[in-house]
Amino acid sequence: MTQTTSVWLVLGLAFLAANLPFLNERLLAVWPRAGDKSLWLRLLELAILYVLVGGIGLALEQHAGQIAPQGWEFYAITAALFLTFAFPGFVYRYLAQRR
Repeated sequence: MTQTTSVWLVLGLAFLAANLPFLNERLLAVWPRAGDKSLWLRLLELAILYVLVGGIGLALEQHAGQIAPQGWEFYAITAALFLTFAFPGFVYRYLAQRR
């Protein structure tokens, strides 16, 4: 797998994972839940999925070669990007008019 393919794979996976908490009522899209999920539970899922996607990205980087050291700036930028990716799901769940 080339580095370009790895980058696009991680970006696509991040987009899907960021919208997942807002598009279903299951916990982490696996375990059924009786009632509606609260916003706080969705945000907790979002944080868990951010770490999971980051781990997959780290594994792909390790597979490609040496892992580059990252500072706090890297995590701040990737968290902001992950929240930006989550915007369509948030709009669908909370802001879109239901008829």
